[in-house]
Amino acid sequence: MTKKSVLITGCSTGGIGHALAVAFQKRGLTVFATARSPSKMADLASLPNVHLIALDVTDAQAIIAAAKKVEAETGGKLDILVNNAGAMYSMPILDTDVEKAKALFDVNYWAAIRMVKGFGDMVVKAKGVVVNMGSIAGSLGIPMQSTYNTSKAAINILSEGLRLELAPLGVRVLTVMAGNVTSNISENANTITLPEDSYYKPIEKELQPPFPKAPDIPTEQFVEWLANKTLAGTTGMIWNGGNTFLVRWVVPWLPTSVVVSDIPSCESIGTRVGLTYG
Repeated sequence: MTKKSVLITGCSTGGIGHALAVAFQKRGLTVFATARSPSKMADLASLPNVHLIALDVTDAQAIIAAAKKVEAETGGKLDILVNNAGAMYSMPILDTDVEKAKALFDVNYWAAIRMVKGFGDMVVKAKGVVVNMGSIAGSLGIPMQSTYNTSKAAINILSEGLRLELAPLGVRVLTVMAGNVTSNISENANTITLPEDSYYKPIEKELQPPFPKAPDIPTEQFVEWLANKTLAGTTGMIWNGGNTFLVRWVVPWLPTSVVVSDIPSCESIGTRVGLTYG
């Protein structure tokens, strides 16, 4: 019997993709783990049935090359495609570098479309699954990270539309509404360097990531849940991680002033720059 196969983007050590690769490998799948720099996931090479592929998800030609490698190994089918690669960009909107914001969307949004187009035929042949790593951030207008949150809102909506489009072709789509999970994304966030004339310059030190937030759930716990959901026939939006209950069921009913006041120092920032949130 042919092993099921899964390709995961963004598998650098310490992140969700890396842990998910291990979780699927333990379940007997053939795993194609990808990252821009294979050296950042080199430890996965020692695991049976794990193939490492260098892949920049913003490079259409690299995606074509990766698809050919997978096709050669699987006979033209891919059971699971996980669009996990992501980036962070934090900056007040008034001071946002538009080119950096576009680069963020290239990773967090457009890359998922490139991957679905590049591997879509293989997933359709397998009657497989597309897993898109969304986020509860896409439901929140959090100061200083609106660009990132908007990119996640975009992938959340894209994924749900894709689910309806692929259902007639026998393909399931999971939209992962991830809450706070231990990973590298906060550690990889940019240092905020503001222009001298920025309204927020007086509080620049207080704006530096990682930002205070609710407790994470362990990566291993999250990926075990996600692997099980993916293999169990689940479809649509699935929620897990720190703060998911609040964002899903409570936040929609609260005024913005209450939501942001739960973020440490948010009110003090507003006071010090002469602004009021709400």
